[in-house]
Amino acid sequence: MEGGLRQLSAFMQVSLDGRFADAAAEISFAHQQAADAEWHQFMAENAAAGGVLMFGRITYDLMASWWPTPAAAKAMPEIARQMNALPKIVASRTLSSPKWSNTTLVSRDLIGTVRRMKAESGPDITILGSGSIVTQLATAQLIDRIEVAVTPIALGAGKTFLAGLPLPLPFTLKRTRVFDNGSVVLWYARKEAA
Repeated sequence: MEGGLRQLSAFMQVSLDGRFADAAAEISFAHQQAADAEWHQFMAENAAAGGVLMFGRITYDLMASWWPTPAAAKAMPEIARQMNALPKIVASRTLSSPKWSNTTLVSRDLIGTVRRMKAESGPDITILGSGSIVTQLATAQLIDRIEVAVTPIALGAGKTFLAGLPLPLPFTLKRTRVFDNGSVVLWYARKEAA
């Protein structure tokens, strides 16, 4: 949303039982669609949309270990190019100097930093994965939209999406898309108080 106030979105891939990571904190279940052309096109279109990417430390480390590699460039050239070129923010109290190109570190006052960024004009911000960051920013009512990609697998254990919210947060379903590989993407917007 260039020229206006920024919007903050979260994109999360979850299992049928609402988990974004399995019991070993792995997210490989979310990448079973890699060979599916329709899903690959959807992901490439998302990456081409631009904006600013935001991550927590764990997700950042996973992304930074994959996207800058020759293997990523060969497997998914369009997505790799965009992921490496886009501006990125990593929220971490332990990371001292991010190595991935175009990355800014936020080491304290995440809520205040995001609140200030949203009050400025500029490109929209999208959180990828990063469950604890999503929960913190949703609790502070800073997330405007949530995009949930449901993968057709039940994990039985692991980290659940939006776990630990101290109060209910109402969202409105805006649209859905069903993929031939069995995945479903749901787009929600935060419901404004009446």
